[in-house]
Amino acid sequence: MTEPVSTYQQAYVNNHRRRRRLVAFWQIFILVLFVSLWEGTTRLGILNDFIFSSPSRIIKTFITMAGDGTVFYHIGITLFETFLSFFIVLVAGILLSVLLWWNRSISSVLEPYLITLNSLPKTALAPIFIVWLGNNMKTIIVCAISLAIFGTVINLTTSFAQMDPDKLLLIKTLGGGRKDMLRKVIIPGSVPNIISNMKVNIGLCLVGVIIGEFLSANAGLGYLIVYGSQVFKLDWVLMSIVILCIIATALYALLNLIEKVYLKRHTQ
Repeated sequence: MTEPVSTYQQAYVNNHRRRRRLVAFWQIFILVLFVSLWEGTTRLGILNDFIFSSPSRIIKTFITMAGDGTVFYHIGITLFETFLSFFIVLVAGILLSVLLWWNRSISSVLEPYLITLNSLPKTALAPIFIVWLGNNMKTIIVCAISLAIFGTVINLTTSFAQMDPDKLLLIKTLGGGRKDMLRKVIIPGSVPNIISNMKVNIGLCLVGVIIGEFLSANAGLGYLIVYGSQVFKLDWVLMSIVILCIIATALYALLNLIEKVYLKRHTQ
């Protein structure tokens, strides 16, 4: 039998819902205000619409490029490169973190190198990747992976090392080995941290892909931005940036939803 909700609890829930609605209202209001000011200032001639474009011109450009499928082709290329690099970072990050947790000696040896590589500005490595791998999609994928992999390994290795020692001791007392600790405690206990890393990494992979497309691509939204700026088609540039903002928001929202569903199922 379900216990009745107290007046205090109901008031707290109502206040929480009211706050969420207020936050959503202000988020939408700021976006509408920004778009309105942008459109209005370009129509009034305060801003040069050739340089700054405008929401209406961006929409017209999108409709034109959608008509022949060009924009969807470039979006598809960028999404494919992003998802592929994200999947590689996720799998490789977990496997490397397990290896470092399993063998503390390897972890101690590699830790300073991981920290150093994570601190390197990855944009400085992109030209080297082009020389090593050529002017192709492999360079873009590697560029995106390099942006996210080292931080992922460091974070997950730290998460593994901070698992509840009492649970690990219990498994050891019952005759279990490191494999049992990994399967029953380490991986299940690190799922929230893995999802949190995924939320960060999807954005980093998208950034890495765009950096790679700036330097080594003949398709994709990054290529469209560079090419548009070179031929002064700034509507292409602004349209690509807006699409990237929408993609980044959608991907983060998707992973945020996955996190909420997981936490809801495992906290009941």
